[in-house]
Amino acid sequence: MRIKIIDDKNQWEKFITSHSPQSFFQSWNWGETINRTRDKKVLFLNRYGLFNDNNVLIGIFQLVKVNARRGIFLHIRHGPILSQWDKPVLYFLKNYLIQLSKIEKASFVRLSPLVLPQNNLDRLFNKMGFVNSPIASLDGEYCWVLDLDKSEDDLLKSMRKTTRYLIRWALKNNIVINTSADRKDLDEFLDLYHLTAKRQHFAKHQGIKEEFEIFGSQHQALIFKGYYQKKLLSAAIIIFYQNQAIYHHSASRQQKIPVNYLLQWQAIRQAKKRQMKMYNFWGIAPPFRNRHPWNNLTLFKKGFGGRIIEYYHCRDLPVNKLSYLKTYTVEYLRKIMKGY
Repeated sequence: MRIKIIDDKNQWEKFITSHSPQSFFQSWNWGETINRTRDKKVLFLNRYGLFNDNNVLIGIFQLVKVNARRGIFLHIRHGPILSQWDKPVLYFLKNYLIQLSKIEKASFVRLSPLVLPQNNLDRLFNKMGFVNSPIASLDGEYCWVLDLDKSEDDLLKSMRKTTRYLIRWALKNNIVINTSADRKDLDEFLDLYHLTAKRQHFAKHQGIKEEFEIFGSQHQALIFKGYYQKKLLSAAIIIFYQNQAIYHHSASRQQKIPVNYLLQWQAIRQAKKRQMKMYNFWGIAPPFRNRHPWNNLTLFKKGFGGRIIEYYHCRDLPVNKLSYLKTYTVEYLRKIMKGY
């Protein structure tokens, strides 16, 4: 086996389509987004392909170097993507990543492949020296999805009664939902997003502007904006990637008008129009976590009907064990303090 850089977008995206179409953060355009926003803290390294002895592509991974205050690490977000998870492949990949970590002076490697939990994969990771990451379940590890193989009427019928009622109320009471792929409409979203972050005390995502420009230029992003009496109350950026529409960023004013419900319904309708297979509401609170900070948001998302998908919790490969122990402690305490 050997690893080499891939610079062919079609080859890259074709492999994702075949083996893990849900892996948004391994998409070519996400790599372009990181490249556009690269700084001292987050540095895009490259796109790598894993080839077998017959020169057949059997795996890919997009790698980012993170210079966090708690330590330097290499991150394969939503990856690696492999055609088959077996011991020889993972062993070869592990050794390559250890060597690369030493070159980049990283204390550990973090993997978060979007694969379903499997006992045999658990055993394989444990034997290879991987450990459970101390961070919370992020990046859609627990996500709520709505399959779009039903008619609009059937989708409405499968919703929670209250959700269905609020959508119909909004339709009758002059709530207006506008959609746009125009960069000039992003400023209004960002203004509302900054207000939302300040009110709800969350860390703002970086690179939203670049993400929208890159995905939007290829008809993969739309802004949805909800107005009541000509005042913007709610907005969202929806990404259309592979077979899914992703509810990726949102912003809103504190209000009792159910603009968010109609906005989501119109986004779902747009996803059906684009022939997406599912609408991905993105991350929700893990089951049976009654005090999780995302519980209210989870209740809102589940009201539209759908199902939960649980992916494998991310794994860390310690390279410098002493340095990694410091990182582990900081991240674990941070997770506890935030209620995750």
